[in-house]
Amino acid sequence: MNPQAKLISSMSLFLGSTITISSNHWMMAWTGLEINTLAILPLISKSHHPRAIEASTKYFLIQATASTLLLFSSIINAWFTGQWDITQLTYPTSCLLLTIAISMKLGLVPFHFWFPEVLQGSSLLTNLLLATIMKLPPTILLFMTASSLNPTLLTLMAIASAALGGWMGLNQTQVRKILAFSSISHLGWMTIILIYNPKLTLLTFYLYSLTTAAIFLTLSHTNTLKLATMMTAWSKFPSLTAILMLTLLSLAGLPPLTGFLPKWLIIQELTKQELTTTATIIVLLSLLGLFFYLRLAYCATITLPPNSANHMKQWLTNKPINPLTSTFTMLSIMLLPLSPMILTIP
Repeated sequence: MNPQAKLISSMSLFLGSTITISSNHWMMAWTGLEINTLAILPLISKSHHPRAIEASTKYFLIQATASTLLLFSSIINAWFTGQWDITQLTYPTSCLLLTIAISMKLGLVPFHFWFPEVLQGSSLLTNLLLATIMKLPPTILLFMTASSLNPTLLTLMAIASAALGGWMGLNQTQVRKILAFSSISHLGWMTIILIYNPKLTLLTFYLYSLTTAAIFLTLSHTNTLKLATMMTAWSKFPSLTAILMLTLLSLAGLPPLTGFLPKWLIIQELTKQELTTTATIIVLLSLLGLFFYLRLAYCATITLPPNSANHMKQWLTNKPINPLTSTFTMLSIMLLPLSPMILTIP
């Protein structure tokens, strides 16, 4: 891809996200989302492969539909209430349409079908953008309108996302699809606590983005796209692969790693709200995701490829590790000791 075109797309991506996050007017938020969509499309289709073209087409259609619903929702709310302020969304039909629009943009169940296919047709670094930065503006819109949304509908969508994300990831052999269903499952955890503690939703999103960025950067460094390739990474990058195993377990939410912190706080908050049954259901559903995280960790560090006469031995490489990868990986493993300080934040 042309460096100038890549620079323009990256700057537009940053500009669109900034406009949406900092705006109070629905039209400005919609404009930022549209800039985001147009900026990411060249990055998805830059390989000129049929899968990449298919992924960019699917992404454009879904995002255009979601943006239309969001604009329609804000117009209806302005028609009946006279308010264009994002925090003043009070009309029930507008709240329902907004929930559907944001769910389509994020990939929540039942509007999840596009997300694994788009990630499968894109490169690993583009997947990193789709799974983290592109989900920040819709998450901020949910955060700003949390008090107006229907708690029952959000709870049902959250439980369905956690269930489907764990269930569909069990039989996958493509790493990008596994991480796509992992993202859907984590969105369920973010959504279920949105009504009761929106700040906790943002904390969960930030820690999820940190851990996911570490995993995608590591996979890009080792050029790993499927489980069979991951089995050969140990002989080439032993230290990086060992840290990848810990990062995957952190994404699964195992203590004492960083990924345990948001799940711990969400369970605690749901229990305070006397939603013990809901907390129990989503914890049990997270065990489905734990299975394929453990399978990824097992393939990365414990399983060795079969050695035969025709098998070429993989030698250690001296390829330098990106400092950003090292930083994200360490943070995604070792942030749990900060939890007492986070709990004191009002």
